[in-house]
Amino acid sequence: MRIVAVLLLAASLLPLAGCGKKGAPSPPGPADKVTYPRVYPSR
Repeated sequence: MRIVAVLLLAASLLPLAGCGKKGAPSPPGPADKVTYPRVYPSR
């Protein structure tokens, strides 16, 4: 029974691992209104 629960949990969480914004991070808001531009680390 535990194995089934673990497999169901893994099957439901693995598709979420690919979620997220693609590309390099950027500051929020329009580019012309960014007051303090920074370079954000991409991990």
